[in-house]
Formats: sequence, C-alpha cells, structure tokens
Amino acid sequence: MVAPFRYTASAAQVIFGSGSLNRLAEAIAGQGGKRALILSTPHQKAEAERIAASLGPLAAGLFHDATMHTPVDVTERAMAAYNAAGADCVVAIGGGSTIGLGKAIAYRNDALQIVVATTYAGSEVTPILGQTENGQKTTIRGAGILPEVVIYDPELTLGLPVNISVSSGLNAMAHAVEGLYAQDRNPISSMMAVEGLRALKQALPQIVNAPGDIEPRSEALYGSWLCGTVLGAVGMALHHKLCHTLGGSFDLPHAETHAVILPHSAAYNAAAATDALKPAADLFGGSLGGGLYDFAASIGAPMALRDLGMKEADLDHAAELAARNPYWNPRPIERKAIRALLQSAWEGARPREC
Repeated sequence: MVAPFRYTASAAQVIFGSGSLNRLAEAIAGQGGKRALILSTPHQKAEAERIAASLGPLAAGLFHDATMHTPVDVTERAMAAYNAAGADCVVAIGGGSTIGLGKAIAYRNDALQIVVATTYAGSEVTPILGQTENGQKTTIRGAGILPEVVIYDPELTLGLPVNISVSSGLNAMAHAVEGLYAQDRNPISSMMAVEGLRALKQALPQIVNAPGDIEPRSEALYGSWLCGTVLGAVGMALHHKLCHTLGGSFDLPHAETHAVILPHSAAYNAAAATDALKPAADLFGGSLGGGLYDFAASIGAPMALRDLGMKEADLDHAAELAARNPYWNPRPIERKAIRALLQSAWEGARPREC
C-alpha cells in the first residue's frame, strides 16, 4: 500500500540538450523579458560577455562579481547595477554563486530569472536562497525565488575542470541522499533521487577519464537536474545544515564542503533511515557512508576539511553552531556526535556507521 503523501511539481521550464543555449533569446522574450542583466562570476566574465553579445538589444548590461555564499553586500551592488541598466530580468550564467545572486535579486524585486547552468550545482531548480551577512548564512524558501526558465546545454560544461566537475557532482548527489530520508519525502522525489544518483555515479568517473566526451557530460547534467529538483521538493536536514554552517561561518568552498561532508552525514543517519536509504546503499555497495567515501576517493574528490582550510581549533565552534537551533533529522542532533563527525571529516577518515 502506498502511504499518503503530498507532492508539489516544479514550475520551472527546463530546456535541455546540446545547442540549447541558442534558445536563450527565445526564452527571454517568451517570458516577456526585454532588458536582461547578465550575471556571472569574475572567472566566467568572458563567457558572459560572449552570450550578452549574442543577445543584442536584449542584453541591458553585465554584472560579473557574483561571489560564493551570496554575500548581501554583493547583492546590493548588483541591485544598483540592475536599476541603473533599466533591466526587467536577469540571466544567471554559471553555478551556485551566480544562481544565488539571481535569486537574491528576484527575492528583492520579483525580477524574471533565467539560468544557463554550467555546473552540476542543482540550485537552479530550487525555490531556496542561501545568503550570507556578518558571517552567518541564512536560508529563505519561497515560490518567487525559483527561476522561471533553466537552460541545460551540455556543451557549456565541456570546459568545466575535472576537479570542479567532481565536487559539483557530489554536491548534487548530497541533495538526493538527503532527499531520500527527508521528513516530507514522497514516491516522486525518491524516484528522482535514485535516478539522479545513478546518473551521476555513472557519469563522474567517465568525466574524470574523458572530460571532453559530451555523453557523460550530458548524463551528469541530467542527474544534477534531478537531484536539484529533489532539493527543491523536500526539506533538508543534517547534511545541508552542516555545510551551511561551514560555508557561511568559516568561508569554506561550497561544493567541496558538500563533497567532504556527504559520506559522514550519510553514515551518521544510516542506522536511523535504513529503509529509506537502501536504494542508495545498494548503488554504492551496502554501507552507504563507506561506499560514498570510496566512490569519492576513486574520482579524486577532496576528502578532508583540513585541506579546504578548516582549522581543527574551530571544530568545537562549528559543532556548537550546527546543533544550536533544533531542526528535523532522522537521527537526533547530538553535539558530541556531531563533533566526532566533524573530526572524522577534518581528518579525511573513512566514516563508520553507528
């Protein structure tokens, strides 16, 4: 018998496939946009300029200072650029940093958002905004935060460095793993989570071995879309709380932090969510935490928080922050156990399920 559930479908329009970037102008006009502010990180400025040039008069200007963890002061500068350009929509080109900036603008002025996704972040299909101010990262959820259109063109990911591809893919996988044991999970979100994990497990090793091969790039982008959709459909728990704490308060890199923490958070919750996590455990060899750790190691992922710049002396404070405000998790949040989890992740040790 199927248990009762509630499922809210995503309202985002997805345009997927090689060459789909060519439909960007059509997507803007189709949503009623006339003057788009193009957003990017400094690293992707040249790509953003090329895309802006292809849009002609639809491009109102360019803001290329999108920053990790969406600092509020950067958003305020982007808002000034948006208003000065007379823009009526934003086009975010890139991954989580740029997508977050587009969401932050839309949250403040209800701007139309279109995303051209070039990583496997998955945040482009979620109604969730994480932003940082005064060393604290806060999360806001709302329908107006969800981008209206997302373009997935695998050709745009061919130049994504292997190390970033690996971390970004594991970041997406974290959404799916947490989605499987979410308090409000449902058969649709769980089905998407398992398929997303399967696609990324298949694609990432192939990308490591042949980064210029379009087929695994397409498979990874497909998997990240599914995992991101799961993140937007259900509530998250320990894993995302830890990563937001480590990123917002200790300025650790976003995707790499997810990659390091994932095996440890999965191991922490494994015994409390055995049935829910069984499909993922089967994919990775039975012991989910250990299996994820071995998979990450096999594709050259970052394995230790200390390698990301985390100081061992800060682990006590991080555990305190992560346990400070109660939130739902399949296993109770125990400060001592969280501190042990963080120690293991800092050392890069293989997790033990308990």
